[in-house]
Amino acid sequence: MKWQFSFVAIACPTLLACATTDIEPEIPERGVTPGYMCKTNGLEALVGTQANSEVGAGALNKSGARHLRWIAPNTAVTMDFREDRLNISYDYKMVITRVNCG
Repeated sequence: MKWQFSFVAIACPTLLACATTDIEPEIPERGVTPGYMCKTNGLEALVGTQANSEVGAGALNKSGARHLRWIAPNTAVTMDFREDRLNISYDYKMVITRVNCG
């Protein structure tokens, strides 16, 4: 009997503490990474240049985005908008054809 009593005494305060909290954690909007916002200001100059990892890293850094999505020719991509994502499209010759956010 003592074992059951001590178990209840230990478990109840924990359960009561969980049941009485009204604070819910803040959940960011879907497609949003707090602190990151893609901007293409000045990145239009990349159109016509060769696509490579150095260009991608520089563009990602300059854009303020968190994610970079390379879009190959004739590739299907999701249409979801993410304000923290930079998209760079290129052609068969690895030349950049478009730079946009989303």
